[in-house]
Amino acid sequence: MDDEWICGRLGEDEPWVMGAVNPPVFENSLFTFATAEELGDAVRNEDERYVYWRGTNPTVDLAQRKLAALERGERAKCFGSGMGAISATISSLVSAGDHVLVLGAVYGPTTQFLRYLEKYGVTHTHVDDLAGCDSAIRASTRLLYFESPSYMAYAVVDIPEVAGWARERGLVTVMDNTWSTPLFQKPLTMGVDLVVHSLSKYIGGHSDLVGGVVAGSSRLIRPLALTEYQLYGAAMSPHDAAKVIKGLRTLPVRMPAHQERGLAVARFLEEHPAVRAVNHPGLPSHPGHEIAVRQMSGFSSLFSVVLDTESREAVASFLDKLRYFRIGVSWGGFESLVNAPALSTEESVRATMGIPVGLVRLSVGLESADSLIKDLALALEGVARLA
Repeated sequence: MDDEWICGRLGEDEPWVMGAVNPPVFENSLFTFATAEELGDAVRNEDERYVYWRGTNPTVDLAQRKLAALERGERAKCFGSGMGAISATISSLVSAGDHVLVLGAVYGPTTQFLRYLEKYGVTHTHVDDLAGCDSAIRASTRLLYFESPSYMAYAVVDIPEVAGWARERGLVTVMDNTWSTPLFQKPLTMGVDLVVHSLSKYIGGHSDLVGGVVAGSSRLIRPLALTEYQLYGAAMSPHDAAKVIKGLRTLPVRMPAHQERGLAVARFLEEHPAVRAVNHPGLPSHPGHEIAVRQMSGFSSLFSVVLDTESREAVASFLDKLRYFRIGVSWGGFESLVNAPALSTEESVRATMGIPVGLVRLSVGLESADSLIKDLALALEGVARLA
């Protein structure tokens, strides 16, 4: 089955939908049974059976089936947030005394969660490349976690190479695939064991939901669904699942539009004298472009630039002068957004992540590329004067 059919039709012609053009939203908190024996059987298999909202329900289940199919995974589990999915996934794979390798830059709260696990005896090491992995791996290492493209810097990881390295050493791999969406990159087909997403971004697509998902083999998803998912209580609501389903319907249309507008803006910025660097894997000048073309079928519109300044005031002035780009966190919706870590992140944390003062993250939305470029051009006029 192709991705467009999965997004628009998978599971939507089944009898329980009753012909509704939008699949029903099951709002009930529980399901009842004809006999005690049926209830007992359902509770023992609550990862697949409808018992209580905290487990799953038909609306959430449909979203999970679509997302698993898009990633070419056997199963998927939706959570109430991206961090719900990430924390439950990591927790399901490690125990006291275990060690985690983190390859490249990853989402800040993911690192915070790994630091949190230290009080339970789980340690981690950040490394830049496979050579670093070779040096940092221990007998107690169980998990290799990474993003590609990476957080803020948008460096590209050779996914088959990393997955193969980990497999040879008996490690489980978990990759955050939020940047690309399952339309533009399918890590499970390249050897990664589990894939996580923030559904709040491109998959939702309208900045109106918070959610997360993990997809992969039944062998890894089932114990996670029965234990961490249930105990952490980060259940996705049926209404948010319905928004995910609606977001998926337009994802094949939205992502090429994001790609087109994002690349147009990136090309403009690459030639601007007030910009030192543009970190967009879709540009031929990007160090990881050849790898990206080999393992991705498209590019999203989230990237960063480094302004030609060491002044926080110049960065703040640039943001304040923008009119089409709104200042805010998150990304992946219709609206274009801008954010600058130097204005909101502790200097020590920023230094650890290698983020310069002038780095600005852009999420190019679905507005006219010409309008966005004009907006940026006017805002950049003042950068040189304040640098």
